[in-house]
Amino acid sequence: MADVGRGRLYLVGTPIGNLEDITLRALRVLREADLIAAEDTRRARKLLARYDIHTPLTSYHGHNEREKALAVAREVEAGKRVALISDAGMPGVADPGFRAVEECVRRGLEVEVVPGPSSLTAALALSGLPLRRFRYEGFLPPSRAKRRSRLMSLLGEGEAVVLYEAPHRLLETLSDIAEMAPERPVVVARELTKLHEEVLRGTASELLGVLAERKPRGEFVLVVAPGGEAEAPPLPRLAEEVAALVRGGERTREAVRAVAKRHGVSQRDVYRSWLESRGGGQGSS
Repeated sequence: MADVGRGRLYLVGTPIGNLEDITLRALRVLREADLIAAEDTRRARKLLARYDIHTPLTSYHGHNEREKALAVAREVEAGKRVALISDAGMPGVADPGFRAVEECVRRGLEVEVVPGPSSLTAALALSGLPLRRFRYEGFLPPSRAKRRSRLMSLLGEGEAVVLYEAPHRLLETLSDIAEMAPERPVVVARELTKLHEEVLRGTASELLGVLAERKPRGEFVLVVAPGGEAEAPPLPRLAEEVAALVRGGERTREAVRAVAKRHGVSQRDVYRSWLESRGGGQGSS
């Protein structure tokens, strides 16, 4: 508990779907706070009404975060208890929040976390995959070229990968995974903790066959299994990785060396594949 009369910023985890998924501590903090900074005040009011909480609200979202972070810090500095919540889950994790923490820390103010639900950990627990190590990526870049380049890099690391995906891009992302890691198990978790929660398991190609027959709806988390030690990407994919690095300003020689080292294959094979992808032309070194 904070000292009486001393301001504090509380990062409060809220339900990702089912409104019963909230802790007693979170309810107490929301009830006792002087102000709640919420990513979406309309959604926040539904949660607060459910538990008969009448704490004043202010908006705090991605478009006003810079100025609101300063306002929140000033409230805390003035001795107020401010609770920060996102639409769902933990503020600051794929949601606004870090700037308020940054500003409070810069001013030497107290920050306290009130842990709660997270679609990331919920999907990992449901996956049934070996997850000693995993890479959390969140949303991939929206452009196709950047998405494929980033996905190639992630899958090439050999760790499990956790992605958030929008319904209108889900099939494209699964198609890319099917091409780049055709044998890896994939888990697609939809609408976690909500009425229409669904968990699908299989390879990316198998899941495409299921999901292509219906229009994807809701919020999706994808968990891609880690690659096996002997797993080697197809050479055309390695050529694409080289091309992505070269487009980013890397010299061809360094790009080939980096890709070969990442995947444990010979530089000669990677360079040959790179040349073939360019129709046999010579790349700059």
